[in-house]
Amino acid sequence: MKITTQIQINAPAQKVWEILMGFETYPQWNPFVKSLEGDIREGGRIEIKLPGMTFKPIIQVIRPNKEFRWLGHLWIKGLFDGEHCFQLEQLADGKTRFIHSEYFSGILVPFFRKQLLAKTKFGFEAMNKSLKNRVETTVNM
Repeated sequence: MKITTQIQINAPAQKVWEILMGFETYPQWNPFVKSLEGDIREGGRIEIKLPGMTFKPIIQVIRPNKEFRWLGHLWIKGLFDGEHCFQLEQLADGKTRFIHSEYFSGILVPFFRKQLLAKTKFGFEAMNKSLKNRVETTVNM
């Protein structure tokens, strides 16, 4: 099962990346990811706090100005796994398409499908809108 959301941000990908990777400012603007800290490198373990949940995934990909991806598991691999991804696509007009997605797999996914499609997707969209606002406000300062 996959959830994908996206939003167009009126700023270059480099500026969006700068705000997205500025984890220390997440508490100021991010309604979905309350904090993200740890070993910020491919293969590094990070700790992510969402409303009502904390988990410790492994970073899979860091491609500056393009992609940040991690993989997490609930208890043990194969039970409930999530590969979370932020992608930036530079558009011809100097704007950026921000794609926020997660691919869920594991034997428990069918039991959480309804909640994922409602709450999780809502959280992604809230973060997308807040990121857009934060970036565009910063660019216009």
